Amino acid sequence: MSRVAYIQYTNPAAYPSLEHGSRMLADDGWKVLFLGTDIHGVESLRFSPHNNIAVRQLSACRRGWRQKLHYAWFTIWASCWTLGSGCSWVYASDPLACPTGFLLSLVPWIRVVYHEHDSPTPGDIESRGSITRFMRTILWTRRKLARRAALCVLPNERRAEQFTADMGHDVKVVCVWNCPTKHEVGPSRSSLNGGNVWVFYHGSLVPARLPKTVLHALKMLPDWVKLRAIGYETVGHRGYVEELRALAATLGISHRVEFVGTVPTRDELFARCREADIGLAFMPKISHDINEQAMTGASNKPFDYLACGLPLLVSDLPDWRELYVENNLALSVDPGDAASIAAAVQWLLERPDELRTMGERGRQRILAEWNYEKQFLPVFQCLTGHQSAGPASEDPSR
Repeated sequence: MSRVAYIQYTNPAAYPSLEHGSRMLADDGWKVLFLGTDIHGVESLRFSPHNNIAVRQLSACRRGWRQKLHYAWFTIWASCWTLGSGCSWVYASDPLACPTGFLLSLVPWIRVVYHEHDSPTPGDIESRGSITRFMRTILWTRRKLARRAALCVLPNERRAEQFTADMGHDVKVVCVWNCPTKHEVGPSRSSLNGGNVWVFYHGSLVPARLPKTVLHALKMLPDWVKLRAIGYETVGHRGYVEELRALAATLGISHRVEFVGTVPTRDELFARCREADIGLAFMPKISHDINEQAMTGASNKPFDYLACGLPLLVSDLPDWRELYVENNLALSVDPGDAASIAAAVQWLLERPDELRTMGERGRQRILAEWNYEKQFLPVFQCLTGHQSAGPASEDPSR
C-alpha cells in the first residue's frame, strides 16, 4: 500500500489544494498522513473526514525564542513520524517545510514533491539580524530540496517561471492552479436568492483583501444589498474586524453586514457561498510581495465563487482582467475607490439575467477545465508512476 506524508509548518486545512490532492490519492487507496501545527487564527479549520487520511498537529506556539525551539522540535517530530509510518513519499508544502523535506529526501527509499503555496519575498531574503540567519537556512534547504525533488509545484505561471530561473532549468516544475474539485460545484442557479442580494467574501480579513471601501460602497447601494464575510484575522492585522464593525456602525449599515468568523470545513463554506450572489476577489493594485503580484491561479477565492455560480468583482489588474473579465466572468474595479465598487454592483443589480449568466458561465468553466482533478493530474501521475509529469510549461487553462 502506498503511503505519503504531507508536511507543513502550519494547519494544513488552511490550504484547500492540500485537501483536494490528498483526497485524490486517498480515493486511489493511498494512506495519507498530515503532519502540521496549529496556527493562531486558523486553528478551527479542519479537513472533512476520510478513512485513508490522518492528521497530526503540534499545538501552537507564540513568537519568540520558544518558537525557534518549537520549529526545531517540529522538524524532528515530523521526520520521526514519516520514517515510523513507512511513507515512501513526502509532500513538503512551502519553504518552512524545506529543512524536513530535504533531510527526508536523503533517505534512499523516500521521494519528495515540493509544493510552494507562498514564495519567499525579497524582504525575507534581504532583512537583517537573526531572522536573516534563519531565512538563509530555509532558502538553502529550499534550493537543495528543489534539486532533489521528483517534482516542484507552483500555483501561478509567473512564479513557476521565477522559481525555475532561481533553482535552475534542470528542476522539474509544474503549475497547478488552486481550483475547487468537481464535487464542490453547486447546482445551476436561475434567479437571485430571495429579496436580498448578498455580496460575499471569504479568506483572510485584512485591508488588502477586504478594504474599508467595500463598506463605503455598500452605503451607496440599496438597503437590500448586504455583505457577508467569512474568514480570519492574521497576526499582522489583529482587530481589523472590529474596525470594520465600527465603520459599519458609523455609516449606519451594521444591519447589512455580517462577519461570520471561520467555518471549519470546505463543505460548510460552500454551503454559505451558495447563499450569496456576488463574490469579491480583490488584490492591491501596487504590491512588493511576489505572491500578491502573481495571484491569478494561486487565489482560490474566485474559483470557489465561480463553482457556486457567482459572478466576480476583481481588481483592475492586467492578469485578472485577462483571466476573468475577458472570459465574461467578472467586472473589474478599483478596490481603493468605493464609487467604482458600487458602480459595478449596481450594474449587476440592473441586469439580473446577466448576473446569473456570468455565474453559470463560470460554473461550467470549473466543471470543464478549472477543477483540481484536471489541475493535479500531472502531480498525481508523478506520484503514482502512471506517466511522466509532462512539460513544465503546460498551461493549466487548456
